[in-house]
Amino acid sequence: MRLLFALLLLAVTTTAPAADKPNVLFIAIDDLNHWVGYLGRNKQSITPNIDKLAARGVRFTHSYCAAPVCNPSRAALMSGMRPGKTGVYDNNEDWRPVIPEAQTLTHAFRQGGYFVCGAGKIYHESYRRLEDWDDYLKNEGGMPKVPKGQSDGVGGIKFAPLDCKDEDLNDWHIVNYCIDQLGKAQEKPFFLACGIHKPHMPWNVPQKYYDMHPLDKIELPPYKKDDLADVPPAGIKMAKPDGDHAEMVKSGRWKEAIQGYLAAASYTDMLIGRLMEAYDKSPHKANTAIVFWGDHGWHLGEKDHWRKFALWEEATRAPLIWVVPGLTKPDSICERTVDFTSVFPTLTDICGLPSPAHLEGKSIKSLLADATSAWDTPAITTFGRNNHAVRTEGWRYIHYANGDEELYNESTDPYEWTNLAKDPQYAGTKADLAKHLPTINNPEAGNEKE
Repeated sequence: MRLLFALLLLAVTTTAPAADKPNVLFIAIDDLNHWVGYLGRNKQSITPNIDKLAARGVRFTHSYCAAPVCNPSRAALMSGMRPGKTGVYDNNEDWRPVIPEAQTLTHAFRQGGYFVCGAGKIYHESYRRLEDWDDYLKNEGGMPKVPKGQSDGVGGIKFAPLDCKDEDLNDWHIVNYCIDQLGKAQEKPFFLACGIHKPHMPWNVPQKYYDMHPLDKIELPPYKKDDLADVPPAGIKMAKPDGDHAEMVKSGRWKEAIQGYLAAASYTDMLIGRLMEAYDKSPHKANTAIVFWGDHGWHLGEKDHWRKFALWEEATRAPLIWVVPGLTKPDSICERTVDFTSVFPTLTDICGLPSPAHLEGKSIKSLLADATSAWDTPAITTFGRNNHAVRTEGWRYIHYANGDEELYNESTDPYEWTNLAKDPQYAGTKADLAKHLPTINNPEAGNEKE
């Protein structure tokens, strides 16, 4: 009898740690900037489901991408290495040769005994590597086309209301896959990635989402006509004011484009509502952590700029929400500056997995436990080789490869209208911020020449 009891005790003690490992629901949203309700940047945003998710745990008000471009942003988050270390700075640089499977977030979880699965856009779509996953949705469907004769937008900025159903878009099927996984019995702890495309262009969603944002109620974002007057040449080169913005102003359809982006974000919000309903019904809810993130920000005319591809607040700030059973407290607000290289080490930390030595970010588990706790690490964003932004709670400092600089007092100038970089009284502030600039600036991936 004693022998049987001892064997049973041994079985319990050897299997309990695996059972105690939290599952992870990893939600990635493409091109979702800080125009979500709970961040308050744009009062026209209608995102009640994302706002409810934010209220479940810790919402960060100063969270920033590692790069304001899909491919390098995702490569950095999924590897824990900044663009300067990998050489992945833009969308046309294949991350796979420079980030082996053994250095990825998914590998860390597979090595830790997790079932790793997903659907949609986690890495940049041009460079999928399905062998990194135990299971992945291979056919997510397509997108309805804009009817012949209907406008599809202005130049490269694509938007159009569609006469279609919610389920006619590929994102619906991506979320369906994740809903199914949440409802299944699982033999192992799981890491479930849900990569939603919208509000990435084209902002083509059912008409009802456009109707949520009537055109006659649309307001332009805060805008300063001569905003680029004190921006150095390197910043103006990124802004490209004679491109998208000039064409948009000439078209007279700026408000229509704003409507399109807001509509696409509201469509995404509906999907988050579906996903959270499934999460609440899931038998795994009590032991499943959630991390929700947008891969970078997006300009809609601010600084005469559209899209991402810049180092200002609009291009670099994106939502970050954590819900971790037993750790986070509902309705917590964290105002500390963090960037998304923190996601990998935080996930391994909360799941009790080893954090690989190559990681450059720091775990923010302490901020999840206490959103007001001390934190002195700024957020760093890189766009192109040796172009960096350093963001603290009070300041943004941009240093370009050619030596050009920008400095903004975020406390008094939240829309970054006044560049203080040449003001002598802020020389000490610049010097302090410059200490955080990355020192590793490798050549572009696939280009070994200096």
